[in-house]
Amino acid sequence: MAFRGREIYKKIARKVGGSVPPEVMDSVKKLVPNNKIVMGRAKRGIFAGRHIQFGNKVSEDGGNKNRRTWKPNVQEKRLFSYIHDRHIRIKVTTHALRCIDKAGGIDEYLLKTPYHKMGTELGLVWKARIEKMYEELGKMEVGFFSPEEEAKIEKGFAEFEAAKKSARREARKAMAKQRQMEGGPSGDQIPNAPQIREGTTEDSTQDEHQNS
Repeated sequence: MAFRGREIYKKIARKVGGSVPPEVMDSVKKLVPNNKIVMGRAKRGIFAGRHIQFGNKVSEDGGNKNRRTWKPNVQEKRLFSYIHDRHIRIKVTTHALRCIDKAGGIDEYLLKTPYHKMGTELGLVWKARIEKMYEELGKMEVGFFSPEEEAKIEKGFAEFEAAKKSARREARKAMAKQRQMEGGPSGDQIPNAPQIREGTTEDSTQDEHQNS
């Protein structure tokens, strides 16, 4: 076991204490990641085995070598979790995104990936949490409705939608009436307008009769 794996195992052993049988601790030892080099940033995200790499930068002319590093392409994404029913903001590599898309989502990726391949403490914690939530969800009792009860529920939803539409219609009518009362002409001007129009039409009709 690598140095980092031993340190993680010691942390688990200190937290658990001596109450766990040695057979269980041996199984835990197999689940601990055995990577030698892990970036500090990888502890705060899901990198799917992509970490910092070291090598040489070779010049074209003289073949001179200079030490350099290659860092993974890390992106901050919002991934939807069905078990949490919300989006989770997390830092992932592009390789981890492809693995998540191939698995069918962040929940499926955490469930399908073995513990010793998670590589980071955050991945181990999230995987254990997701497995526990799915286990509790599997123990829940699911109730089914009879066809008559389903028909009643559908009828109730239809009545609710009809009542909501009628309430919206009445509200629009009331708002239109209020706007008409606030923005329309005053009561003194309303009867005068048609009288002027009628007078003009009568004068024009009298002139037409006299000319004829």
